[in-house]
Amino acid sequence: MSEELNQGLGTANRAGNREQTAAERPPVSPNGLDKEVVLAIRNLSVVYPTREASIVAVNDVSFNIFKGELLGLIGESGCGKTTTAMAILRLLQPPGMIAGGEIILAGKTDLVKLEGAQLQAVRWRDVALIPQGAMNSLNPVMRVHEQIGDAIDAHVTPRMSRDEIKQRILTLFGLVGLPARTFDLYPHELSGGMKQRVCIAMAIALNPALVVADEPTSALDVIVQRIVAQNLLDIKNRLGVSILLIGHDMGLMAQLADRMAVMYAGNMVEIAPARTILTEPLHPYTQLLIEAVPTIKTRKPLKLTEGLTHDLRYPPPGCIFQSRCPLVMEVCRRVRPPLKETKPQHQVACHLYDALQ
Repeated sequence: MSEELNQGLGTANRAGNREQTAAERPPVSPNGLDKEVVLAIRNLSVVYPTREASIVAVNDVSFNIFKGELLGLIGESGCGKTTTAMAILRLLQPPGMIAGGEIILAGKTDLVKLEGAQLQAVRWRDVALIPQGAMNSLNPVMRVHEQIGDAIDAHVTPRMSRDEIKQRILTLFGLVGLPARTFDLYPHELSGGMKQRVCIAMAIALNPALVVADEPTSALDVIVQRIVAQNLLDIKNRLGVSILLIGHDMGLMAQLADRMAVMYAGNMVEIAPARTILTEPLHPYTQLLIEAVPTIKTRKPLKLTEGLTHDLRYPPPGCIFQSRCPLVMEVCRRVRPPLKETKPQHQVACHLYDALQ
């Protein structure tokens, strides 16, 4: 099927990785072997200047996304997940801006440095977005095929004929489980789940190396959530595309993700394979997130993360989770813990594991 997706679309820019030192290479791939790094984020910071002080929405974040993997980015609302996604796609709205760091695509292209036509050429073709609100992302006065066709027509050289674009769209609909009759419909004639699958079809229209899915199931009922989630998994497995999946649902993420990255207050606090995160979480915040998930196997009171996130304009010295952490120590109030590997493929930012450094 991936050969069908490449027809008339040319070859995506997926050159080999830039060479990295051991210190620069955060985790190895989920299977323990070196793999192609599709996206390497290095020390990314995003700020929103205000009259009083700058709000640090993303603070010195680093992680890799490997070819063919689904990385789940999870954390409570306002922790910086969507801001990270918008920074990758260079879709931040003023006053938000990237204050530092690199976003290396395919081992050589720093998205932070691209502007204008260069940036437009990368979007859709190399990295694409599945938006959080499909209902608000589709143009209500354009038929579905016109919207997907515009994306294809704007990025494919040489230009495809109308018949080729039509066949391409129908192939995409087949991949995401949409009937052919969807081709001529307007968005208001589709259900919420169908609209979301149209957005998925549009995101993979040019067979990008990376798809960023920003909470694609948040506005859907449970049954439709499962259908859309299965669509994402099928696309990853059949096309070999890498996916950054942003969400709150720990249970759903556990079923889909190869690895999980946990964010808190703009900081990355833990990265590990999904199974490891669920069975052996190291960071106190990750532990509290998992303990807040209800289960049908055991009856126990759900634990809540007490307290409030600090004012992002005035971050505290030391660990950013100190005011809510049940295991806080004196060193946590003075020194901010770096994200370090404590076990193979498992990184955590917590002073509890300083002795393992």
